Amino acid sequence: MVHSEIIFRPKQPAAIDYDRLFETTGWNRQYRASREELYQAISNSWYVQSAYHKSELVGFGRVVSDGILYALICDLIVKPAYQRQGIGSALLNKLIDRCRSQHLRVLWLFSAKDKSAFYKKFGFLERPLDAPGMQMLTTANH
Repeated sequence: MVHSEIIFRPKQPAAIDYDRLFETTGWNRQYRASREELYQAISNSWYVQSAYHKSELVGFGRVVSDGILYALICDLIVKPAYQRQGIGSALLNKLIDRCRSQHLRVLWLFSAKDKSAFYKKFGFLERPLDAPGMQMLTTANH
């Protein structure tokens, strides 16, 4: 159960707030994205959900989609001090509900190996090892 003081809003947070939250993940060691780039990235999302405790951004998730067939959940983040309080589950449910309400056919996400059990509780399945799926890191920073 999510604490009653957590407020969810389907809008993007301020750039400085998202930058601070994103930095808690460690992902930016590889991406090296500026605050402005991170804000532009979330601004280009199809749907977003932000979670606040009082005025502090404590969670965020977004969907990138064509609006018809495919959607990709990105950047599901909960500030470490607020993890294991149901915020991530609530955010994920809101993202999934939005995709279902728009009748999207396929919903994808990427997950760290140690997080796959969390996503399986929501009906996500691991792709078989022989299933197609590839990625490319396009920056010289890898």
